[in-house]
Amino acid sequence: MTINFLIAPDFAPERFAAWHMLNTALQKRSGIQLHLLTPASAAEQAAILAQGQVDVIYANPFDAAHMVRTLGYLPFARPRQCYDEMVIACAADSPLQRVEDLKPGCRIALTDNQDIKLIGQRLLEPADIGEADAQWLIVASYQAAARLAIKKEVDVAFFLADAFAAMSRMTRSQIRPLVESAIGDISHVILAHPRIAASLPALSAALLALRTDAAGHSVLDALGMTEGFEAMSQEDVEFMIDLMDTLLD
Repeated sequence: MTINFLIAPDFAPERFAAWHMLNTALQKRSGIQLHLLTPASAAEQAAILAQGQVDVIYANPFDAAHMVRTLGYLPFARPRQCYDEMVIACAADSPLQRVEDLKPGCRIALTDNQDIKLIGQRLLEPADIGEADAQWLIVASYQAAARLAIKKEVDVAFFLADAFAAMSRMTRSQIRPLVESAIGDISHVILAHPRIAASLPALSAALLALRTDAAGHSVLDALGMTEGFEAMSQEDVEFMIDLMDTLLD
């Protein structure tokens, strides 16, 4: 039996090889055959999910809410002390000094990630910028968002904090953070379809044990998840989903 393992497409490109390293490590440690799926966009992810063949998914919190409450996926792990914070940044030489300097009609570049947009909208509240007050430009990647900000084709761009930190030194020298969220408790999660419940103990044990040896630590370092993974219960994921709902209100 081969398990299809999908990775949400919002990781930094620099981490691509690391996900393949993780996939290989989990196969060796669990004895389970895994087929890694790395969609390039949210639309491609949705198309794959619509086929109903995704057994395990590393999902962003917004997608996780739908997959748990509507599709019945089971939570079993999440990165330890690795939360989904986001950064709002502008060009390094932009006149903007703080979020409050943004005005209605401002242009914002972002990827098609609802969780990042949701958190970003909360951070825009001091500027009294609602969804209808901004021009939203959806781009394919954080690198594309950075380019638009650098060229001042947008006023600001939204970034997953981890993706922002993973950008090249040259790119980060040309963009300047205005604000970074500090919510905590919201993170990507690893979910499994109930049809593979029998394989979960071995898969979970292999994942959680990565932080116990040098080989596992090398994989985690490449992923930017140095603290490894921890078990996640149904109660844990319900708490996180409720927090997401609070942000939506």
